Amino acid sequence: MTEPWVVEVTRGPFVESEHRVALVLIEPDERVGLCAGPVQEPVLARSALKPAQALALVELGADLDDRELALAAGSHSGEPGHLAVAAGLLDRHGLDAGALACPPARPLGPDADRAWGERPPDRLAMNCSGKHAAMLVACAARAWPLEGYTDPEHPLQLHVRVTLERVGGPVHGVTVDGCGAPAFATDLEAVARLGRHLADAAPGSPEHRVAAAMRAHPWLVAGTDRLDTVLMSSLVGTLSKVGAEGVLLAVLPDGASLALKVADGAARAVGPVLLAVLEQRGVAVAEALRQVADPPVRGGGHPIGAHGVRT
Repeated sequence: MTEPWVVEVTRGPFVESEHRVALVLIEPDERVGLCAGPVQEPVLARSALKPAQALALVELGADLDDRELALAAGSHSGEPGHLAVAAGLLDRHGLDAGALACPPARPLGPDADRAWGERPPDRLAMNCSGKHAAMLVACAARAWPLEGYTDPEHPLQLHVRVTLERVGGPVHGVTVDGCGAPAFATDLEAVARLGRHLADAAPGSPEHRVAAAMRAHPWLVAGTDRLDTVLMSSLVGTLSKVGAEGVLLAVLPDGASLALKVADGAARAVGPVLLAVLEQRGVAVAEALRQVADPPVRGGGHPIGAHGVRT
């Protein structure tokens, strides 16, 4: 094991902060191309595992079109178009938003939050509502109880766990995610293996459906000016899913799969590491992606510092 990479945050001439990052890159031939930090220790990948959860729902027979599947695999911003897809999915199956187990929330996106105004938080606006709506649809398809669908021992979640272990690697434990669904502890190498599994999926397979839906509808995976959306929109063939507390799963244009975790959970360190990996591999990066992934450190509204990556 090599030392973690470090994202150094400068403000003027001063180093203000440092973020340690563990990462692993699995090449298309399944070799480990990059490895830094404790990539085989248990980690909570949070929403970076949503593609595996969406895969499990497809395998269970959940009736999802590609837009609904992209939303189920994503963490949406709560913009009106996101809410419309989530509400439409429930309506199409005769389900009610009151059955969602995710907590009420306001939209994530700043513009969407301002547009929300004084309305109280709502379950549909929660960034995981697409996943939860799709989980209800899967339960209905199997005639499983809707109540308690987030319990780790519910048949739905047991199947999610089996799927995750099949396409990624062992589950080391389980706790509760922010949305109320199980948060499975795995390791970064397993997360990267999940990306490779999706990248190599045969056309017509459930895995291919998930990957194709995310690539076709990147805005539904995240939202306006979000890393997942901009990465998949600007680099053909990529697949991207961030997770809370500084996690990223990204399949690169050549099929290599990157998984990373910022030790202190700082989301601002994710983008600079992604750009550093892309630069190492000679991938040209659009300015739109650079602006979202590595915005300047500002002082008084003006650029005053930057993020540097030490490998």
